[in-house]
Amino acid sequence: MKDQQTVRMTECTSLQFVSPFAFEAMQKVDVVRLASLSDPELRLLLPCLVRMALCAPADQSQSWAQDKKLILRLLSGVEAVNSIVALLSVDFHALEQDASKEQQLRHKLGGGSGESILVSQLQHGLTLEFEHSDSPRRLRLVLSELLAIMNKVSESNGEFFFKSSELFESPVYLEEAADVLCILQAELPSLLPIVDVAEALLHVRNGAWFLCLLVANVPDSFNEVCRGLIKNGERQDEESLGGRRRTDALRFLCKMNPSQALKVRGMVVEECHLPGLGVALTLDHTKNEACEDGVSDLVCFVSGLLLGTNAKVRTWFGTFIRNGQQRKRETSSSVLWQMRRQLLLELMGILPTVRSTRIVEEADMDMEPNVSVYSGLKEEHVVKASALLRLYCALMGIAGLKPTEEEAEQLLQLMTSRPPATPAGVRFVSLSFCMLLAFSTLVSTPEQEQLMVVWLSWMIKEEAYFESTSGVSASFGEMLLLVAMYFHSNQLSAIIDLVCSTLGMKIVIKPSSLSRMKTIFTQEIFTEQVVTAHAVRVPVTSNLSANITGFLPIHCIYQLLRSRSFTKHKVSIKDWIYRQLCETSTPLHPQLLPLIDVYINSILTPASKSNPEATNQPVTEQEILNIFQGVIGGDNIRLNQHFSITAQLLVLYYILSYEEALLANTKTLAAMQRKPKSYSSSLMDQIPIKFLIRQAQGLQQELGGLHSALLRLLATNYPHLCIVDDWICEEEITGTDALLRRMLLTNNAKNHSPKQLQEAFSAVPVNHTQVMQIIEHLTLLSASELIPYAEVLTSNMSQLLNSGVPRRILQTVNKLWMVLNTVMPRRLWVMTVNALQPSIKFVRQQKYTQNDLMIDPLIVLRCDQRVHRCPPLMDITLHMLNGYLLASKAYLSAHLKETEQDRPSQNNTIGLVGQTDAPEVTREELKNALLAAQDSAAVQILLEICLPTEEEKANGVNPDSLLRNVQSVITTSAPNKGMEEGEDNLLCNLREVQCLICCLLHQMYIADPNIAKLVHFQGYPCELLPLTVAGIPSMHICLDFIPELIAQPELEKQIFAIQLLSHLCIQYALPKSLSVARLAVNVMGTLLTVLTQAKRYAFFMPTLPSLVSFCRAFPPLYEDIMSLLIQIGQVCASDVATQTRDIDPIITRLQQIKEKPSGWSQICKDSSYKNGSRDTGSMDPDVQLCHCIERTVIEIINMSVSGI
Repeated sequence: MKDQQTVRMTECTSLQFVSPFAFEAMQKVDVVRLASLSDPELRLLLPCLVRMALCAPADQSQSWAQDKKLILRLLSGVEAVNSIVALLSVDFHALEQDASKEQQLRHKLGGGSGESILVSQLQHGLTLEFEHSDSPRRLRLVLSELLAIMNKVSESNGEFFFKSSELFESPVYLEEAADVLCILQAELPSLLPIVDVAEALLHVRNGAWFLCLLVANVPDSFNEVCRGLIKNGERQDEESLGGRRRTDALRFLCKMNPSQALKVRGMVVEECHLPGLGVALTLDHTKNEACEDGVSDLVCFVSGLLLGTNAKVRTWFGTFIRNGQQRKRETSSSVLWQMRRQLLLELMGILPTVRSTRIVEEADMDMEPNVSVYSGLKEEHVVKASALLRLYCALMGIAGLKPTEEEAEQLLQLMTSRPPATPAGVRFVSLSFCMLLAFSTLVSTPEQEQLMVVWLSWMIKEEAYFESTSGVSASFGEMLLLVAMYFHSNQLSAIIDLVCSTLGMKIVIKPSSLSRMKTIFTQEIFTEQVVTAHAVRVPVTSNLSANITGFLPIHCIYQLLRSRSFTKHKVSIKDWIYRQLCETSTPLHPQLLPLIDVYINSILTPASKSNPEATNQPVTEQEILNIFQGVIGGDNIRLNQHFSITAQLLVLYYILSYEEALLANTKTLAAMQRKPKSYSSSLMDQIPIKFLIRQAQGLQQELGGLHSALLRLLATNYPHLCIVDDWICEEEITGTDALLRRMLLTNNAKNHSPKQLQEAFSAVPVNHTQVMQIIEHLTLLSASELIPYAEVLTSNMSQLLNSGVPRRILQTVNKLWMVLNTVMPRRLWVMTVNALQPSIKFVRQQKYTQNDLMIDPLIVLRCDQRVHRCPPLMDITLHMLNGYLLASKAYLSAHLKETEQDRPSQNNTIGLVGQTDAPEVTREELKNALLAAQDSAAVQILLEICLPTEEEKANGVNPDSLLRNVQSVITTSAPNKGMEEGEDNLLCNLREVQCLICCLLHQMYIADPNIAKLVHFQGYPCELLPLTVAGIPSMHICLDFIPELIAQPELEKQIFAIQLLSHLCIQYALPKSLSVARLAVNVMGTLLTVLTQAKRYAFFMPTLPSLVSFCRAFPPLYEDIMSLLIQIGQVCASDVATQTRDIDPIITRLQQIKEKPSGWSQICKDSSYKNGSRDTGSMDPDVQLCHCIERTVIEIINMSVSGI
């Protein structure tokens, strides 16, 4: 091994290589430069130049002809040209054939065979044979030797060997052998690929020299040869002789062509082979292009390898560093040693000149920081120093480099130097501090430890000066505070994360290595009280956003809040947090929401049970109102916004989160006998929540998770602001149509003032045109621009109820109201409810508040009766009703939680008055009962509105006209007449109001099916059943509870259930409906046997027509229903047999109809049967019931016959 190393060191030392100047001249075929070369330099390039002069060129231009003459003139005085010309005169075709045969022979007999077709009968050594041979034989000798080496390389399976060859070692014939090699490769490229030849030359003495000459004579092959050698190279070149020889050869090539050195280095990194070569090329490049102040190429290259995103490259180079340290032969020939030496020289080159650890003892500790004896870093060296620190961190933390004593001493001196107050200086101090934390082993002596403590103390004193001078918000002072807090709370893993984040690399730091630093921080530099007092004095970050990176005061305050340091030491932090929330902008800083959450927790939860008063103070209501002063009130909502939208949204998030947390911790606070103050409802009414949410919706990308967090809080605490219809309406208002409308916006629309709108409304009784024109223009405005007109629009709604107001005005006002509802719903609802109150002479109207309407949502329906027949305004009323019903639920839930702590002794239960043994009812159950009563009352009122008034009945309006008209189209023979009647009944305000009410009831039933059950157990006029079943799609859920309703003891509920079921069977002819209908028929049969005469009449008279619907929907029930009808008739006949003689004939007819229905089909069509005019002389209930039975049977038969 030692001999091989000696060979590597001594070979090629006395040989002349091709200079970069000569290679560039060959590459560019610059004849003038070639002519300026010396004879020894020119001698190396003769093979290519002779071939260039003798071979027919592809370039037939005049300029090349002149250059060729110059080349011939240049060659004419060189004696060696003749031998090269003789080499070119050989029959290369025959030579190639013989070489191919020899390769085949070697393959058959094995690589070790001495047989050769190219060269036979060697009487002397190769050197003598070469000297005495002519040109053809010389070619054969070199070719045979080269092929033998190439074959051995291919059979070695990557294992390196050194081949001793006289031809490539004799200094006398090196140039002639090189000429032969170049000619052979040029004339036989398929037999001798240049990459394979280059690989073979690595295994002989002087191979690098031969390789450089070969490439210089074929300059276009430079990249190909380099890539081939790198691709075939070792992953760790310093570990083997072959790797070192390959690295040397490539270094010689790159010295010959320095312009491609960095490209070759890129190939090294790409293939992850030969790391030593990459470092060596970088060292060569650094020496050639030295830079005094800037970051050197070596630092950039090694940093890029270790800190880049490619894990494969990082592992590969880290292995190179570790293996280099394990070899324990750090000599000057080692590339790793050269790299470390160069880095140390660069580090020492930027260190302050006057610097020693002894200065700590000699310096006056009371001196001002700015006149310290410490010499600071020069400003032009700060960036380079930061780069060096990060590189050493990567080398030690990622690659496992163990610094020498000299390296450690110089690194510590650099880290504890004092940079100027610039942004780069702040960055340098932060890196130095984190490096001290990460590699505490650099501080090994008491003197070094004292030096570090003095430097840390300097950091504390200079932090404010650095921040004010450098203009950087994220200073190292916050990082010091943060680390001190982590040490106090023993969050060592957080310190490790902080260090890795600042350094920009993931390194392994043992928590045990931080023990000494923890002692220094917590006992000598930063006690917890000092940390807390200092943190409050730190100024807030101006215009805090996600664009400001690094460690900020907000990080320190957040950690102190988490550890409850402020409450422990009775330091008020409320003002600091309020100022920071005001100083925010987009994009939202990610630490703001966690800060608000932990601040709210510190307000509500004491730091310890022993001291329940140790909490922070909440933000006052006046401070909150100050933030919203630009958006409170109508006229200035778009102007005078002193605080940013970010600050307003954050304060809104704070209020909503505070209220939610207060309700969630009610029990805990009650147990601790604490009752933090809740924000008043008047404050919440003044905050434009929906407007702010809509603003946040357009800034979702910049607000991060704030928009979704606000939506969650709204859905929980303000469900009436999260109605689905409103979101859909907003999509329409903010979509493409709105953009097109904005394009139509004229100056006239912008010039209309609220005062002009009021004047136009005042003139409505005599002139509709003006108000129509103004409100049409207002539809082109955006929602926020409409806000100043809201009060005028709502206050004049009562005028629109007068007769003669065009429908278009009403619809446009509805449209404007819906747009305003997207930005100011709560205020708009209150104004609208107050405006639509019934006007009673001599009675002063009550002005309702938001709180009144949440307590009693039914106030909305106590409006002017004319609203019930004005569909556009009824739509608005229903929208408000739905919202206030939802708001009432949230209000009562919150009220229950708020007052829970006021009733600890009663365990939240209430006994029924006057019943000592009655089961206790929980407050939650009472709340649910109240809400159910409230919802059902609203539904009953709405259903009552659907009924026609006496005036409408006089005009022939019928609530079930829609269903009857639809059925008439199916069953009657005059469809045209039915259609006309349907159109007359549909084109009315009542029908439109019924549709709006049915839509709302459908939503309520879907949201809570129990409401539908409760309403139908209460019952409502049977005249509305055709309307509700046909108009409310969710009525099918009634099929679930109709059996329970039929089982009720009250006769009215049973009648209502059967009538409801008859309509449901027509609307939903489902298997479930069939089973329920069969149950109803059986129940009717059972009741027949138990009811008295009076109840029988009261029950069957309204329910018998339902049997027709059962048969229409389900023909299989025909037999059961006909049997039931006959049975009812027989029971009635038995009761009046002694009084009336006409009953028996009726029973007889019923039996005949049942047995032969087809024979009675013509009789059944008689008008007397249809009109029920027969046998009506008797007023006896049973007689009337029998006639009703007969009519029912006839209708069933007519239906079945017409169906057939």
